[in-house]
Amino acid sequence: MKGSIYLKLFGFSLMTGATFHLAPYVMQYFSAAGAAGWRFGLAAGSMLLLLIDKEKLSGYTIRKNAGAYLFMGITGVFGFNTLFFLGMEQTSPINGALIMATNPLVTMLLARILLKEPASTQQKVGGILAFIGVFLVITGGSWDAIRHLHFSAGDMLIMAGNICWALYGIIGKGFVRDSTSLQTTAYTMTIGAIMLMFIASRTSAPVPISSIPLTAWAAIVFMALGMSVLGYIWWNEGAARIGISRAALFFNLVPVVTLCISLVLGMAVTGVQIIGSALVIAGVLYASGITQIASQRKPMQNIPKSDCTV
Repeated sequence: MKGSIYLKLFGFSLMTGATFHLAPYVMQYFSAAGAAGWRFGLAAGSMLLLLIDKEKLSGYTIRKNAGAYLFMGITGVFGFNTLFFLGMEQTSPINGALIMATNPLVTMLLARILLKEPASTQQKVGGILAFIGVFLVITGGSWDAIRHLHFSAGDMLIMAGNICWALYGIIGKGFVRDSTSLQTTAYTMTIGAIMLMFIASRTSAPVPISSIPLTAWAAIVFMALGMSVLGYIWWNEGAARIGISRAALFFNLVPVVTLCISLVLGMAVTGVQIIGSALVIAGVLYASGITQIASQRKPMQNIPKSDCTV
């Protein structure tokens, strides 16, 4: 059912939003490459074990999709995470979040070019509404925040990572054949994890590994099992079931989730940001078609008995 897919994509947004709060803490003890290497090393190992237990390894699926898996591993796992961390070292959180918030638009455009996947008027209107909401969430409606936006080399890296994530979903949707979401996630994540761990092995950490506290390791495990395992599986399943353009709209919820977590942690939140959050939610609900599900369902008592099938 589509309803369960929307719940999973919402879960993806929750996991991603939580990751943005955990990342600054983790970076106190790990280098960017080290954090990514440990996170995806654990995630890839977990994914392979889960795949072996649930579906078994499939040589046929690997051979049929080897090129697509390799491309997805390079772009969606290695490329996205490497470019994101490198970019965030050279730009502000406001710029980074604003650029990543354009992912639904980037995905929609690339899906139109590569997959010939049309975007409906409903998707366009909802996407614009959600983007306006994201902009308000990030800037708080402050003219100073808007006026001081400037784009640097770090912003270009974030944008490149943004494109990598869009390509990951598009290739998975349009070019992977006879592969379950679990298989696609496991194989692509393993490819990306190997590359990330190789880079991490040649990067020094801020502190010795023996001095890293258990809370930092716990954060790595949560990001590995939460965002990297469940998040990627749910994302791939959502892209396959409702289309990559609609699935990408749920990326707009990430700043809203981050804002909600900030509110729980006692950080200041403005009324403009709350209004922006409402616009994001409304835009995603409208563009993804969730609002049509309930209206399309008819009460059982209104269905003639002759129409019922077993």
